[in-house]
Amino acid sequence: MQTLPSPPTSISSEPSSTYFATTGSIPRRKTRPVPVGSITIGGGYPVAVQSMINEDTLDIEGAVAAIRRLHEIGCEIVRVTVPSMAHAKAMEEIRHKLNQSYQPVPLVADVHHNGLKIALEAAKHVDNVRINPGLYVFEKPKSDRTEYTQAEFNEIGEKIRETLEPLVLTLKEQNKSMRIGVNHGSLAERMLFTYGDTPEGMVESALEFIRICESLGFYNLELSLKASKVPVMIAANRLMVQRMDALGMDYPLHLGVTEAGDGEYGRIKSTAGIGTLLAEGIGDTIRVSLTEAPEKEIPVCYGILQALGLRRTMVEYVACPSCGRTLFNLEEVLHKVREATKHLTGLNIAVMGCIVNGPGEMADADYGYVGKQAGYISLYRGREEIKRVPEDQGVQELVNLIKGDGLWVDP
Repeated sequence: MQTLPSPPTSISSEPSSTYFATTGSIPRRKTRPVPVGSITIGGGYPVAVQSMINEDTLDIEGAVAAIRRLHEIGCEIVRVTVPSMAHAKAMEEIRHKLNQSYQPVPLVADVHHNGLKIALEAAKHVDNVRINPGLYVFEKPKSDRTEYTQAEFNEIGEKIRETLEPLVLTLKEQNKSMRIGVNHGSLAERMLFTYGDTPEGMVESALEFIRICESLGFYNLELSLKASKVPVMIAANRLMVQRMDALGMDYPLHLGVTEAGDGEYGRIKSTAGIGTLLAEGIGDTIRVSLTEAPEKEIPVCYGILQALGLRRTMVEYVACPSCGRTLFNLEEVLHKVREATKHLTGLNIAVMGCIVNGPGEMADADYGYVGKQAGYISLYRGREEIKRVPEDQGVQELVNLIKGDGLWVDP
């Protein structure tokens, strides 16, 4: 499903403002390639789309079906939760059934509290293990604590290293990868005492785990710094990039606004956080976290990527907002054009209500549907007017034009 650009055209050595103005492409931050099964995160590869199943991993058949449903609609990496050893062992059969009845799917195991044994078992059967630094070695909070001594800080740091090292070594041996997934709402107590409930605390939490991995020669890492508050999520990822640049690190970032909610606002909230960072060239894989069926997340992911020009998975429609100059019912016609062509991939189609907005405002479109005089439609290929047809024939003639150019596929 994922292919490597050659060369990655979204990366440029030119200044960002100049590059964007001349090409319309977003120059992405250069990151190392990190494998997750057949998908590569970072390294100039397309921004990958992720989601997570809701099914209990002990429900083998249900989990297999859920993973397949997500993958079939374009989810490139699927995460599953493994809260116990039994869940981790179940991944062996889940992977076997997927390979046997469908195809290999890049899988991530989500491991939380004190999870070394669980993580080691899961690592045998998945492509990536996600750990949460705030929970991996759980620190029981003390209500009467007034300080964290350096000795205490170091003692817990050593315990983390002892617990993390076996997982790092097994992933390294298998050429698999790890996601260091920091959540704003679950920072370790000593990070809260030292840095406060801040983006800086999130970044330092990630760096502590990165340094342990690097000391063991393991670099197949992706990072995520998630928060339910969009400004915190944006600030944490920006700071993470600044710190990595200063330290000579180039790890790819997984973007998401955690617990975004549902409906229109959940989508807006996710887009505000993920889209802002992607527009700055930050981010190599994304997940939109909605309180809905996981399948509902995938169209939002691709919508964000399409809007920013990072992936082309559907038709891009350009349409004016309508005004008194409009010579036909723009909303109705746009709906008809979309219904007739929405199954195509990679085309730009413009529907413009009058000659003032079109063709000038649709200069980048592959095809244009423009009102020039009452009752008639002008059809364009790029900037060239091809024919003028009666309005009631406009949509069909547009389809015929696309067919004539050999770009049509049947639904």
